[in-house]
Amino acid sequence: MSDIIAELKQKAQKKYKKVVFPESYDERVLQAAAIILREKIAQVILLGAPARIKELADKAGAEIAAAEIIDPKNYARTEELANLYYARRKHKGATLDEAQKLMTEDPVFAGAGLVGIGAADCMVCGCITATAKVIKSALFCVGMQKNISLVSSYFMMVSPDKSFGENGVLFFADCAVNPDPDAAQLADIAKCTADSMRQIIGARARIALLSFSTKGSAAHPAVEKITKALQIVKEKYPELDIDGELQADAALIPAVGRLKAPGSAIAGQANTLIFPDLNAGNIGYKLVQRFGKAEAIGPVLQGLAKPVNDLSRGCSAQDIVNTVIITELQTGE
Repeated sequence: MSDIIAELKQKAQKKYKKVVFPESYDERVLQAAAIILREKIAQVILLGAPARIKELADKAGAEIAAAEIIDPKNYARTEELANLYYARRKHKGATLDEAQKLMTEDPVFAGAGLVGIGAADCMVCGCITATAKVIKSALFCVGMQKNISLVSSYFMMVSPDKSFGENGVLFFADCAVNPDPDAAQLADIAKCTADSMRQIIGARARIALLSFSTKGSAAHPAVEKITKALQIVKEKYPELDIDGELQADAALIPAVGRLKAPGSAIAGQANTLIFPDLNAGNIGYKLVQRFGKAEAIGPVLQGLAKPVNDLSRGCSAQDIVNTVIITELQTGE
């Protein structure tokens, strides 16, 4: 476990929130649950048939006696889950019978529903479920933060060069979800990522809206999108410390920032990088990870009313534990 995850784990242990796992028949989830319970990182809800979960846990050598096991087929609040889904989706033609069937038979939607009704604080899912379904369940059962238009994601990049960001920690967004956000969506991504930085590491975000241009050095519609995003942020979120458009070196290197963007409070000092689109974001974080030897933690979803996070299909039990730590820190007090 890296130093930063160890620090975040201590914060999560103090919160001690309730996380629900819909994929309780997966050995990695059961092993992760055992670690989480043993180290008192969070309270755990496992969804599924109790006898099968216990049998699989025994085979995996995972001690889960302290977990709460909920079988959606015999859950006292299933009607409440169905009513939640129906209320949110009836305008799209959903019926109450369909909602009842979904919440009884689909653990992913049932898990998101538990978060929606407050029976769980957060959900971690995705080791055997497609990302699109994880996000859909969250949108339908949990919903969005007020005034935020989209679900986005960030990576917490931990660089061995401590001169960057916050002692080597930078937040990159959006590197995993939105292919081509418009200016208004970029503004919301900036807001969500600033909130995420405060929640996770307790630092104030210094946000750079990245481009191939710095302060008018190039003229192009792609640059205009960034300058428009900056204008929207300043009007909608005036409390944020943000500047753009900035090239990556102008955002990160003080000498370059002074040269290319004199007078900017962000140039050369950024700890939060907002990429113009998914091409740039995904390529950017992977280059920093591979060439820069940075640890990439994520992607972490943001913008939802309550935290739900996706897992890689190839994740390990420890990856799941790390995701739970981050997810727990996204919850309210």
